[in-house]
Amino acid sequence: MSTSPPRPLVLRAVVAGVSAAAALVLAGTATASASGGAAPGGTAAGAPASGGGAAAGSTTVTPAGDEYAAKLSGDATFTAGSVTVTCTVSEASGKIPAAPGNHDDAGPVESAVGAPTYDSCTTSLPGVDATVTTSGDWKVSMQHGDPSTAGLTMPSGGFVLKTSGLAECTVTAAPDEAATATGDWTNGSPSKLTFDATEVPVKVEGGFGCPTSATSSEFSAVYEISDTTDTGADVAVES
Repeated sequence: MSTSPPRPLVLRAVVAGVSAAAALVLAGTATASASGGAAPGGTAAGAPASGGGAAAGSTTVTPAGDEYAAKLSGDATFTAGSVTVTCTVSEASGKIPAAPGNHDDAGPVESAVGAPTYDSCTTSLPGVDATVTTSGDWKVSMQHGDPSTAGLTMPSGGFVLKTSGLAECTVTAAPDEAATATGDWTNGSPSKLTFDATEVPVKVEGGFGCPTSATSSEFSAVYEISDTTDTGADVAVES
C-alpha cells in the first residue's frame, strides 16, 4: 500500500506576536501612522508612500513609566489555507516610557518590548511538530485612533518557525529587513491587543513538502495587557 506524501505546509507565521507574541504590546522604534505600524523600508502601513495622507493624531499611553505584561488569551495561530500552527502559550513584557515620553502630539508613542515567546505549539497535520524561536530587539508603536492600534516591529530574522516530522521546514519572518505587524488596541481591565490575520513577509526553506515559494504569512492572536508595576491600574492608550 502506498503512502500519500505530506501536504505542503504553507505556514503563515508572523511574527510578530504578536506575544507578536506574538507579539504584543506597547512600544516600538518604527514610525507608525494613525492606522498602523511602519512597513518594511520605513513606509507606515496604511499610509501612502508620499503626501496626501491625514496627519496622525496625538497619543498618550498611561500609566507613565509603569512596566506591563502581555499574555496570550486563547490561541495564537499561524495559518494558510487548511494548514494551521497553534500555540497556546505566548508572553511578552515591556515598559511604558516615563513622562513626557509617554505622549506625542502628532504620532505614536514608541519604545522597546521584549521578544515575545511562543510555546506549546501544534500543527493541524498528523506527524508534524512545530517550534517557534524569537530573538533580537523588538519594538512597538502605540497610536490613538478609532480604533487605536499597536504596530509590533520585529527585527530581520527575529521570528523563526520550524517544523519536524513528515515535513521539515524553516519559516523565517522578516527575512530581509525589519517588518511590522499591526493590531487593534482596546482599553479595558485588562486592555487587549488583537491581531486578526495580520500579514508579514516570510522566507521558507526545506525539502519535500515545504512551501518554498511562499512569501507572506498570517498571524492571529489576542493578548491581554496588564500593569505589573501597579496591579490596580490599567494600561490605556488615549489622545
